Amino acid sequence: MRVNVVIDDALMKRAVKLSNLKTKKSVIEAGVRLLVRIKEQEQIRKLRGKLKWTGGPKGKAAGG
Repeated sequence: MRVNVVIDDALMKRAVKLSNLKTKKSVIEAGVRLLVRIKEQEQIRKLRGKLKWTGGPKGKAAGG
């Protein structure tokens, strides 16, 4: 997908320096991947306490 965006110069320079990535495109893609991962984790955390687990550790039946 092609997208034109205006990004704060100082923020981009900092991100390039900290990430050691070679291109601005790589920095942006890494940032989007990180955002997706964090948001997916938030969705999983919302399920905490709402699911019933019937197996034991490593898929073994509880008590056996």
